[in-house]
Amino acid sequence: MSADANFTKENLDMCLRELAKEFRKINGTKMSAEIILVGGAAILANYGFREMTYDMDAVVMASSAMKEAINRVGDRLNLPNGWLNTDFTRTTSYSDKLFQVSSYYRTYSNILTVRTVTAEYLVAMKLMSGRKYKNDLSDIAGILLEHQRLGMPLTKESIESAFAMLYGDLSKMHADSKSYLEGALNCGDYENLYRQSRQSELQSKEILLDFNDKYPKALKEESIDAVLERARQRRDS
Repeated sequence: MSADANFTKENLDMCLRELAKEFRKINGTKMSAEIILVGGAAILANYGFREMTYDMDAVVMASSAMKEAINRVGDRLNLPNGWLNTDFTRTTSYSDKLFQVSSYYRTYSNILTVRTVTAEYLVAMKLMSGRKYKNDLSDIAGILLEHQRLGMPLTKESIESAFAMLYGDLSKMHADSKSYLEGALNCGDYENLYRQSRQSELQSKEILLDFNDKYPKALKEESIDAVLERARQRRDS
């Protein structure tokens, strides 16, 4: 894999398998490790609507040897620094209740157990993040679509309950995220919503890249919505 390679379901599993082997080599067999995959990695592991993700966000529960194992695998496979992003725990979508709501995915080399977050809990995390320039909103539509096709549709009540479980109460949900969820559930056409949301996210990403080219280092997280809104107003005028 090259340094700019994207993660697919196939190479995600390969990287985790190599990580387990390396951790076992460094740490021995007496102490196991656990990882909870979230975000795009969890979607790749459990759903079929995304072909890749640019990062592998995870909660890692292991000895300090895991950090060395991550670095060694990254070097050997020519992966970007931080290919297994444990900094996720510093983001707003992190919750200390993730282990409780995660599901078993796979065990590698009898030493590394991988769990994932799925269904309404993954939707709740995407609602908490709510980034218009990433895959957050289209991921919500994709998850809703796949559960609809499986005959196990997610409901507003189950999603709101999951959000409250992870983050305390619904007041922490951004107004735009709440509006998106309500609109999605009311229309029910998740396939079309997924396409529209993905197109909007790609456009937003282009706007932000263009802004950053024109005004290097001026773009801040708190100003992203304002930048996107001004760009859309100019486009629609």
